[in-house]
Amino acid sequence: MDIAGWAVSVMETLGAPGAGLLIALENLFPPLPSEVILPLAGFSASRGELSLTAALVWTTAGSVVGAVLLYWIGALIGRDRLRRIVDRMPLLKLSDVDRTEAWFARHGTKAVFFGRFVPIFRSLISVPAGVERMRFGVFVLYTTLGSAIWNTVFVLAGYVLGENWHVIEESVGVYSKAVLAVVAVATAGFVVTRIRRNRRGEEEPVRAVGRARVHDPR
Repeated sequence: MDIAGWAVSVMETLGAPGAGLLIALENLFPPLPSEVILPLAGFSASRGELSLTAALVWTTAGSVVGAVLLYWIGALIGRDRLRRIVDRMPLLKLSDVDRTEAWFARHGTKAVFFGRFVPIFRSLISVPAGVERMRFGVFVLYTTLGSAIWNTVFVLAGYVLGENWHVIEESVGVYSKAVLAVVAVATAGFVVTRIRRNRRGEEEPVRAVGRARVHDPR
């Protein structure tokens, strides 16, 4: 059974709460695509199998529950443990953590809100919010607002398109692949740049020692 078939069976069994459960799982396991689950919920509502209002409420509640669980995972990790982990990683530096924390302090609320519209980041943004202990009420507010907008667009699209709901999956699939490609390129660029800098950093002391020996008066 594919993801769409599995999602349909869950919603047929549990109704709108099943759609909420699927979206909560999508937050915890990003490979589960919301662009499949949400339009299917709208399609089910168009067939009268569940209420449109219930679909919107439960899917948004599922998004918030999943995000909150990830927030508390980040809070359990904490800043001190994160810094110890980063300090042991070969290509990362504590200065990277410092810059990320400074950026999140300035733009955290916007990141939580707009992150709900970006595949993968929709889930991941909750973790640094927890690590930095963003005020919980603020986190829930912006997560709810962003999730409500994202979910409403896709549920209503599925409701209007009916049996053609898969058009949404195809369109958003292109967007998701583009985001993943940008992330992959940026990650590769960071790794290559950091490796080169590390090599230059290792070569400089060797060159300095060589020059010192050349000028040694003995």
